[in-house]
Amino acid sequence: MTTTVQHPAIHLRRHQFAVSEYHEMDESGLLTADMPTELLDGEIFDMSPINSLHAAAVKRLNRLLSRLLGDSVLLSVQDPIRLSDHSEPQPDIAVLRFLDDYYANEHPTPADVLLIIEVADSTIYKDRNVKMPLYALADIPEAWLVDLGNQTVEVFMQPQSGSYADTQTYALGESIRSAIVPRVPVQAILG
Repeated sequence: MTTTVQHPAIHLRRHQFAVSEYHEMDESGLLTADMPTELLDGEIFDMSPINSLHAAAVKRLNRLLSRLLGDSVLLSVQDPIRLSDHSEPQPDIAVLRFLDDYYANEHPTPADVLLIIEVADSTIYKDRNVKMPLYALADIPEAWLVDLGNQTVEVFMQPQSGSYADTQTYALGESIRSAIVPRVPVQAILG
């Protein structure tokens, strides 16, 4: 679908891609591994390089959640989630319902996702203002935004029409209260 955005001085045309078109571009070599991307609401976004602080937070989360949740769920690290026909983000962590084939036949969909976690430094605006509304619109029950710059974790719950009705921010010295994960100290994520 192509849309025209009206602006007083110019007309911008944007092409909205479907997930199937996005995969075709990848298979044909138009999208390359050296420039990772993700599809958000029909638009292809470049993914930022992962710095060591970001990577460390993801590793801490992976280890912590593995220990707390055990084998009852699957942890997906920086893998695609097919939210809709026009969105396939790659969250830093997704807690998924256990499936024997480990989602070998297709990427998880919103019905499979219990919790999504984004770790953000330079991507805070996109994660908060683009991805969180998409997760809410897809009825992902809970999403966390680890804000490395402010040393906080924002917890979003109760999705309703593209936004979360309940948002709590936790700082160092506090513990996250979650419907999915037992009490988690913010310090355990941020180090």
